[in-house]
Amino acid sequence: MKRLLLRADDLGYSDGVNCGIAAAVQAGLIRSVGVMTNMPLAESGLARLQIKDLCLGQHTNICTGRPLSDSSLISSIVDDDGNFKRSSAYRAAARAGEDFVVLDEVIIEIEAQYRRFLELVGREPDYFEGHAVASPMFFRGLEIVAERHDLPYFAMGAPGEPVTFRSTPVLSYVPKDFSSYEADPFAALREALETTPEGICRLMVFHPGYIDAYLRDNSTMLEARIREAAMLVDPDVAAWLAEQDVGLVTYADLT
Repeated sequence: MKRLLLRADDLGYSDGVNCGIAAAVQAGLIRSVGVMTNMPLAESGLARLQIKDLCLGQHTNICTGRPLSDSSLISSIVDDDGNFKRSSAYRAAARAGEDFVVLDEVIIEIEAQYRRFLELVGREPDYFEGHAVASPMFFRGLEIVAERHDLPYFAMGAPGEPVTFRSTPVLSYVPKDFSSYEADPFAALREALETTPEGICRLMVFHPGYIDAYLRDNSTMLEARIREAAMLVDPDVAAWLAEQDVGLVTYADLT
């Protein structure tokens, strides 16, 4: 039997995102949720998730909203107003072969978000990873904090290459054409399952949500969120999955 891990990211981003994730969880397909602990709506987002034994991860964020730590201590990753630098700044640096993230500074913020996770959830994260930023220093900071606290770190792998989580190889599905994906994420789900190699856990990461003012002003990912939200609550999708030779798993199930 194939294994499929369906994850929803960005809990706390906005109320619309919180509602979209909560709906997907309540529909039954999503059992792993990444929490952005620096965001003011993380607590209310968690309150919407009325499901026991939900797998909750720290979706460490350094490109949206404000930091939890003192901005004067982490100047490499904040702008003049004390907000995190946007993801576009990280992408521009990567294109230029640069990385402006200072390791000691990003560790301060990663630690602050980890402590906030403990406060909000009351337990260790079931998995530990990063949001949206491809920075070697950010990745190294995540590794250091994970090692320090013995956290189950899920690294970002190269496209098409599995990442080992604990001892399980996990292969992320990456759409070849994002425009087509936006139009029909269910087709992507079918393709992901059909192309899963034997012995591999297939991961699909979703960002379900409903559009609100904050999301419209701060995210370039809009259409995909509402399409994913619709798919993840569609009973026909759940029925199709139930007919497949696949087991839905969470990070907590992987050994």
